[in-house]
Amino acid sequence: MEIAGLIPVFGNLFWTLAAFVVALSVIVAVHEYGHYIVGRLCGIHAEVFSLGFGPVLWSRKDRRGTRWQVAALPFGGYVKFLGDANAASAGADEATMSALSAAERRHTMHGAPLWARAATVAAGPIFNFILSILVFSAVLMTFGAKTDRVEVGELYAMPGGSGGLQAGDVILAVDGMPVADWKAFYDAGDKQTGTGPWHYRVSRRGQEVEVEGPPVEPSRADGIALKSAAINAGLKKGDVITAIDGQPIKLFSQMQAAVAKGQGAPMALTVWRDGSEQTLTLTPRPTDVPKAGGGFETAYKIGLQGDIFFMPATRTASLTEVIPAAARQVWDVITNSLSALWHMISQQISRCNMSGAIGIAQATGEVASQGLPDFIWFIAVLSTAVGFMNLFPIPMLDGGHLVFYTIEWALGRPLSPATVNIAMSVGLAIVVFVMAFGLTNDLTCP
Repeated sequence: MEIAGLIPVFGNLFWTLAAFVVALSVIVAVHEYGHYIVGRLCGIHAEVFSLGFGPVLWSRKDRRGTRWQVAALPFGGYVKFLGDANAASAGADEATMSALSAAERRHTMHGAPLWARAATVAAGPIFNFILSILVFSAVLMTFGAKTDRVEVGELYAMPGGSGGLQAGDVILAVDGMPVADWKAFYDAGDKQTGTGPWHYRVSRRGQEVEVEGPPVEPSRADGIALKSAAINAGLKKGDVITAIDGQPIKLFSQMQAAVAKGQGAPMALTVWRDGSEQTLTLTPRPTDVPKAGGGFETAYKIGLQGDIFFMPATRTASLTEVIPAAARQVWDVITNSLSALWHMISQQISRCNMSGAIGIAQATGEVASQGLPDFIWFIAVLSTAVGFMNLFPIPMLDGGHLVFYTIEWALGRPLSPATVNIAMSVGLAIVVFVMAFGLTNDLTCP
């Protein structure tokens, strides 16, 4: 292979690694800062705040005596509190602890009251959730909320144009079906069939007019799923699929039906992009998708997400709207993760639904290539996932420490160092196994 042929490969690899490091650094920094700041407020002194592991690239000590540093391996971080034997706060440094007075030991993780230790440990995941809520809220406020009326904001580019529709039109009826709100608009779109034309009654500058236009939900890629057949084939957001294996396609539902009918066979997609057509070949993948009533089902998918043919007009969203919506988004990530984990354990869905470091890095790079808003949103999703995983009751993780503290509260005394050491060894083995399992999926799953 010529050197010139390697440039795209190394360019994509650099882009993927850079996006992954940026996303992970933000998430880790917020997580560890939660431990640090709550520990400080609880009277526990932090000796080191490190972003990354390994050789130190930069450091400085603040007036409180905490050394802030950036290390060479940017795949994690830690806060080492006074008296800790290691970065995981898994045990006490007995030599250091014995040299401290009773008052000084109060400022260590191991000498602080139970409530202070529990609050410090829980703060990491909580700060991850707070970051997610803030990011989701900011994105929702930036893009605004749809107006109550079905009003056209910006018309997307379509192969046949937008017909007689214009930005600012308020849609009153679709193919003779009255449209009072967005739900009715989507319901009308679900009933559309055939190849058109489709008819709209709109209010325009105080007058009602009848016009033709695209279907409500055309065969347009509004989004592309990560690690999907579509993204591997080179499909992009905004592409319009006009035919599959030579058969004309107009509606997103027609495209879904054609994919399902093919049962995973390779298919040729005629794609309209920026005024010209091209043919892409891809093979739909069996994908585990959530069912409305809970659980999962396996279906062949190409990884395209559809929507309506225009960007809705928006209004400024209030905090009372976006914060609950952001909190629901965090909750959805957690519940979907739990559901997927349970269905993997019970072997109802493929083990390939769990990615390791390589898969997460690839997904991060793919999202970053789709634009800054998508990348920022993905960071918030990952932040929720990291916070949630850290609450698992596994020694070595924050959730494991909280289990230790709960037992200490119930018994009235801490567990013996020997018991803690054994539990930490078991926890380390579990964490290593999960990491290896995810990495194996990255290397063996399609």
